[in-house]
Amino acid sequence: MSSTLLASQSPADAPPGAPPGAPAQDLAAAFRAAMSALAAPVTLVTCYDDLGRPRGLTASAVSSLSLAPPLFLVCLDRTSRTHDTLTGAEEFAVHLLGPGEEHLVTRFMRPAEHRFDGVPLAAGSHRAPVIRDASLTLHCVRHDVLAGGDHTILVGRVTAVGGEPAHSGGLLWHRRGFAHARRP
Repeated sequence: MSSTLLASQSPADAPPGAPPGAPAQDLAAAFRAAMSALAAPVTLVTCYDDLGRPRGLTASAVSSLSLAPPLFLVCLDRTSRTHDTLTGAEEFAVHLLGPGEEHLVTRFMRPAEHRFDGVPLAAGSHRAPVIRDASLTLHCVRHDVLAGGDHTILVGRVTAVGGEPAHSGGLLWHRRGFAHARRP
């Protein structure tokens, strides 16, 4: 068994002649590799922009936060082209995907303005775009927006759940690829 221990160092702790930021880069690479070993749910987060166009992105840094009130959090990369639209939206939807819904994620790998091309939306008076083919959707009202390093933590108060939780979810991102969690 082998292990690697890396710790962040301040510039004063860096070895003489070491390039600035090298220890932090090593730690960042090790942290990224460690996080790839952590299976995470695959979700699509959607909202409408100021012009009424659907916008969205994939997110795997998501979690339930509270039952009373029901709160759900999504961590958004600040460099995402959809970041400002999502953090500014009053309402958004989180689609918890299951095995067989990888095609939806593939569509969301397109440029932001083409992610909804050919993606059918559910009919109804939803205040955020709901992807018809997604098996489970959380409808959320923005509750809070918090800073979190190079990400923003978007907290939503869940106002409704669409789909059947007992038969949904389970699409994971693990070791930089899709994995499935299934229960009989």
